[in-house]
Formats: sequence, C-alpha cells, structure tokens
Amino acid sequence: MAVRGSVVDVRFERDLPEVRHMLASGPDGAVQLEVMAHLDARTVRCLAFNATQGMARGDAVLRSGGTLEVPVGPALLGRVFDVFGQPIDGNGPVAAQALRSIYQPPIGLERQAVSTEILPTGIKAIDLLAPLERGGKAGLFGGAGVGKTVLISELIHNMAARHRGVSLFCGIGERSREAEELVRDVRDAGVLDHTVLVFGQMNEPPGARFRVGHSALTMAEYFRDDEQRDVLLLIDNVFRFVQAGSEVSGLMGRLSSRMGYQPTMATELAELQERITSTTSSAITSVQAVYVPADDFTDPAVVHTFGHLSASVVLSRDRATQGFYPAMDPLRSTSSLLAPDTVGARHDRIARETRSTLAVFEDLKDIIAMLGFEELSEEDQRVVGRARRLERYLTQPFQVTEAFTGQEGRAVALEDMLSDCERILADELADVPEQDFYMIGTLREIGR
Repeated sequence: MAVRGSVVDVRFERDLPEVRHMLASGPDGAVQLEVMAHLDARTVRCLAFNATQGMARGDAVLRSGGTLEVPVGPALLGRVFDVFGQPIDGNGPVAAQALRSIYQPPIGLERQAVSTEILPTGIKAIDLLAPLERGGKAGLFGGAGVGKTVLISELIHNMAARHRGVSLFCGIGERSREAEELVRDVRDAGVLDHTVLVFGQMNEPPGARFRVGHSALTMAEYFRDDEQRDVLLLIDNVFRFVQAGSEVSGLMGRLSSRMGYQPTMATELAELQERITSTTSSAITSVQAVYVPADDFTDPAVVHTFGHLSASVVLSRDRATQGFYPAMDPLRSTSSLLAPDTVGARHDRIARETRSTLAVFEDLKDIIAMLGFEELSEEDQRVVGRARRLERYLTQPFQVTEAFTGQEGRAVALEDMLSDCERILADELADVPEQDFYMIGTLREIGR
C-alpha cells in the first residue's frame, strides 16, 4: 500500500474490487476509501473520504463488497448528516428504514412527468422574471457576497410550508460557520421537522465534497419515489462540487483541461443533475447556488451548469452595492417557463413590459449622467420614473434577515405582485415618491 495525501494505492492478491466500491483501512477501519481506478491486475487507486493520518504502508485493507450507502427513511427529517449518512447534530443515531447506494440511475423517460407547472416562491423578483418550475432546476449565479446563501435560506423558509413537502439542503464546501447559521435559521423558522441537512464541509477532503451531492440526492429520491412527496433540494454550491472534482482529478494524475478544470467535468455534472427530475406523482425541485469566479460568466464551470437549468437567477454586485435586495439582475435572469402557454398571457405580458422598461432605463443612464434628467423627452422621463419605481418595488425584506435589518420579512402572493406591477406600468402611482416603494411587500402597505 502507498499513501500520498488523499490518494491511496492498494495491492490485492486476487479479485480486485470494482470501481466505486468502498474499502476500509487505518486505525479501527476508520479511513473510508473509494476505488477510483484499476492501475494493473493487482493494484487499485483509491480516494480517501476522510483524513489519512495514522495510515502506514503495509496496513491491512478490508473490502465492503459494495458502494457507499446512506440511510433513507422518514427518521431523517429534522437531522443533520455528513457524506456517509452519519448524524453530526449530536442527537444520537438514526433509525433508518434502509440503506441505499449513493449511485442510482436517473429515472427512465417513461416515468418522467411531461407537464409544466410553476412553483411560486413568495419572492417578487423571482416569481415575476424567472419563475421556477416544479420538478425543474434553477440556478442562483453570483460572485462572493451578493446574497446566494441568504436567498436559499429564504426559499427554505417560504416554501417549506407552501409546498408541504420535504426540504433537503445539501452543503458542498460550506464553511462551518455558514452550516451552523443555516441549521439555527431553519430551526428558528419552525421548518426543521420537514428538513434534512447534509454537509460536506470546506475543511473535509475533496472526496467527501465530491460525493456529498450524491448522498443528498439518494435521500431525496426516497421521499420522491417511496413516499410520493415533493422535495425541494437546495444545493450550496455547485461550483464547489466542480472544484472538488477538479481536485480529485488532479490527485488521480489526470491531465487538466480548459482553465485547469478536469476533462470529465461535463460528465460528472450531468451524472448529478440528471437525477433531479419529476415523476408523474411527485417531484424533486432543485435550487442551486453557483459561485461565479471573479464574476466571469464565461467560466467553463458556470457555462456547463447553465445548460442543465430551466431558470437562471443572476445576482448582480452593482445592484447589491445600490442596496437592491435581492440583488437580482432583471435583464440577465431568465426562465424557460416565461411564455404565454405556461405562465399565462397576462404574466408574460407584465414580465416583458417590466423587462423592456428596465432595459430602456439602463440605456438612458449614460445620457442622464452626462446631460441630466431634464434633458430627456417627456416620454423618456415617464419611462425612467416607471423603471425606478419598479426597481424599488422588486426589493423585499426577508424573513431570515429580520434580526439584521429590523424589518419584518414579507412573502408576496403571485397575483398580488402581478396586480401591483400592472398598476406601476400603467403610471397609476406616478404621484407616489420613489422611496415609498423600497423594501415593501405589496402596494397596500403604502395605502394604495
């Protein structure tokens, strides 16, 4: 046996274990190894899922006879797990209904649902301009510090009660501080009993971070297939999954591809994403945070992720610095559902008019900066007034930030939001000061 960091080469006299089978070694068999490749007729190369301290050349290695398995069942609700399905919340063992391999095939096309249905979130900007699909995949794209994790926490809060299903949070490369805050927020929101949390934290070896998404998906598939319950799967964040795959690829000695990423990135990402889908009876709906390195949306990890999504919510640093929260860019955020035959003709028209108004305002900003607002035509002045009110109306106080802002959080019904936007676009509220629209729920709060 040879040990080089997280990479362990193991020699067998006969009957090599299959790729992806688990082995155990080290003191008391504590080090879990996954077979990644066969080097020759007697040697396999493995990746350690935990620290390899204490292992030495010549140590015995035990076969498990199968792949990594995690517990599934209703007893998982309200608990926090690691990549192995071991509880890490200090509340004792879990009475699992069964153990299942983390490598499951995606469901066949004949079992997949073909209808399209909107999943309201209560967040105005998302419901209007980038509506989420039940059983679809939505991405939250943004650089560091623009509000991806806060938005995901708000989605857990708003939707756990709404869709009456199971929320499953998967933290890939999470900081321990963020994990602790999330568990506390979910508990304080009163939705912990309907939530399962799975973490592969930032300080863990790349193997654990690379496989924690598969562990979480296996748990989610149990609730979808066995209990026929809708599942909201929140992943934070997909870039860390790609990053862990890149580390694993480097440790395995593979040559890197474009911009240093692993040559197998597209395959690995698809293997995870294709398991997230709807059946005719229930659905896994996924909202995935995607870190954008250096705010570069042409990064290969970001480009590959875009292709799997039905909705993309792009968070903008410029809007965050202006105090518009959620810091969603209304011109770059998109959804495949935004069509008359899916969301309805009225919603489609209001969304297009809103986007058009904000786009004209964006084009006029340079003229306003150079010549002043008064130099615009009367029509352009009306458009700018409309756009500035819409920008402020689409901000929203969140339930999960009440402790920091002192403002009570709001969740807004889709019909209320559409009616409010329709009135703003019709200039019914041109006499109301712009600042009155900032950080409110509906127009009823300003007496209109």
